[in-house]
Amino acid sequence: MIDVLVVDDDFRVAEINAKYVGKVPGFRVAARAHSAAQALAAVERAPIDLVLLDHYLPDHTGLELVHRMRERGHGTDVIMITAAGDVATVQTAMRLGALHYLVKPFTFAALRTRLDSYAALRRTVDRVGGRGVAGQEQVDRIFGALRTAPVSSSPRLPSGQSEPTTDLICDVLHRAAQPLSAHEVAARTGLSRSTAQRYLRHLEQAGRLRLSLKYGDTGRPEHQYTWVAP
Repeated sequence: MIDVLVVDDDFRVAEINAKYVGKVPGFRVAARAHSAAQALAAVERAPIDLVLLDHYLPDHTGLELVHRMRERGHGTDVIMITAAGDVATVQTAMRLGALHYLVKPFTFAALRTRLDSYAALRRTVDRVGGRGVAGQEQVDRIFGALRTAPVSSSPRLPSGQSEPTTDLICDVLHRAAQPLSAHEVAARTGLSRSTAQRYLRHLEQAGRLRLSLKYGDTGRPEHQYTWVAP
């Protein structure tokens, strides 16, 4: 699990962001903070993988907090989530190592693509890290893992499909070491094969899955699905 610290001066916004994080497979909220001081204390108190950070805090700005974290040797990853949209703030965030910058207001889908790309980055670094030295191909994979696809401002599921079931199927494919068929997805999720097929078809059309064909000796080729989002 990826432990997340949610930092926002508005208690209600922090709660909403925490609920969003809890809906993304593989992530959990380790703590919430409503000031830079609380956030720094949380980072120093327990291991935190990722900080979702507002810029406008009552005691220091979010970027001042990042600078202070780096001074104290904390390499905790940061995604900025803020209403600050001026170029100077964005540039400073980049220079301090923020991995993404999400401008309020935003949708759950927009946040999820950033979290998914962050999870992909961690998996890529873990795979490459075992080799000791990264060549250009491995470096390109690491940087490429952070790319996100454009997200609709009002994403909608087809009639009859639910977000929890979509999340369940995405999580199964996200964790799979190889492509899965509709039958395998159904077995791992407890869904019927026909239900799994409907969701897989929608996710493939939305660009979140890649469809491939597995040819056997006889009969029709089997459809297999691979997680590709973001």
